[in-house]
Amino acid sequence: MSPDLLAPLMFTTLVVVLLAGFPVAFSLAAVAAAFGVLGVALGHFNASFLLAMPLRLQGVFNSDNFLAVPLFVLMGLILERTGVAEDTLIALGRLFGRAPGGLLYATIIVGAVLSAITGFVSASVIAMGLIALPAMLKAGYDARLATGSIAAAGTLAQMLPPSLVLIVLAEQVEVPLIDIFHAALLPSAILVGLYLLFVLVVTGLKPSLAPSIAAVAGASRKRVWLEAAVAAGVPLGLILGILASIYFGVATPTEGGAIGACGALAIGALRRRLSGGRLSQALTSTGVLCSSVIFLLLGASFFTLVFRGFDGQVWIEGIFKHLPEGQGPFLVAVTLGIFLLGFFLDFFEIAFIVVPLITPVARKLGVDMVWLTVMIAVVLQTSFMHPPFGIALYNLRSVAPATVRTTQIYVGAIPFLAIQLLMVGILVAFPNLATTQQVQTRATEQEIEDALRLPAAEPVSEPEVPQTDKK
Repeated sequence: MSPDLLAPLMFTTLVVVLLAGFPVAFSLAAVAAAFGVLGVALGHFNASFLLAMPLRLQGVFNSDNFLAVPLFVLMGLILERTGVAEDTLIALGRLFGRAPGGLLYATIIVGAVLSAITGFVSASVIAMGLIALPAMLKAGYDARLATGSIAAAGTLAQMLPPSLVLIVLAEQVEVPLIDIFHAALLPSAILVGLYLLFVLVVTGLKPSLAPSIAAVAGASRKRVWLEAAVAAGVPLGLILGILASIYFGVATPTEGGAIGACGALAIGALRRRLSGGRLSQALTSTGVLCSSVIFLLLGASFFTLVFRGFDGQVWIEGIFKHLPEGQGPFLVAVTLGIFLLGFFLDFFEIAFIVVPLITPVARKLGVDMVWLTVMIAVVLQTSFMHPPFGIALYNLRSVAPATVRTTQIYVGAIPFLAIQLLMVGILVAFPNLATTQQVQTRATEQEIEDALRLPAAEPVSEPEVPQTDKK
């Protein structure tokens, strides 16, 4: 069999196996093993080529990026299981309760924080759906506006540091994780600001959609601020402190995750909610989740090794050669393809299968890999909110009361979806918002200054000239 046919045949076989419903991790490993044996039998590469797999496994387990995954997941699960997230929402809801849409502001802020610490769209949307949606419906909020805000806040898990999504993408595109966190922070803040601005405009034009909470109107303002500072200030301070320490280089992402996990344990213990059962549930869920990620990564590593053995990257490059030359057509094709795949595939499947295939082509075209990573996260976030296939909408439907219709969830997501599309346009028009160009420039200038401070090389000794000859 021609080696040119083996790469597309291997990729097609994987697609068929995945569509048949087999687990992704085992499908990747099984297809790779079958085609690896076939490649050795046909003489396309020798058996020693497959011995590189143990080295790839060692590289996976030695990765500093993945060491941060269980720490951030554990921090999020502890804050969720101990009820800290719910207390934060209630406190902020009372703080903003006097204004129309107060619970919407609280939902977006708490949802952003919860998304950042959990890193999973499904977990964030379900948690916020169980915590915030009943409170907003009880307060007389419009169901479309309430569900749309929850879905939007939950999908921030895709790009808001220290997102698990960014950690995985940084490993796949082989870019320093700290650069990804730096690049994603400003676009995330802009997106949260646009959400809050939309709520401000809508509730200002039509306050009946999100009326103020009557129970809060008569409460002491000082007492409300005190409750918010105690209930919401501590966990928010923990998250912001971790982000600041990572952003300014005080701590690495892994060290930030360790601080966050210890801080979550301390908060739960001080509030006397960290029982043995809750801690056991958080640890078990963390172990199961991280194990599934590791198995996916191992299967994807094996698949990539064999696929490149058949020069699969050359086949992928050949596909993109049919597009017009330049970065523009390539980026349009990649973003559109990932957007459509987000309807049917989970993030990890896209990250471990699709991203490694397009990364070599992007590097050859000179695409900024940091910017591309942030763009992929934003595009996936948009895909997960797009009716009728968005996974965030399915998750919200599973926990929403029967009185909330599916069409209301879909309609409520549309304005926030438009905001996310606007964010995509902003990143395309102003790519410097999601790059580390300024950081790299400062580093280069510092290197130049350090080089100028180095002692000059000692000149070669010359024979001494007598003083009389000098004169």
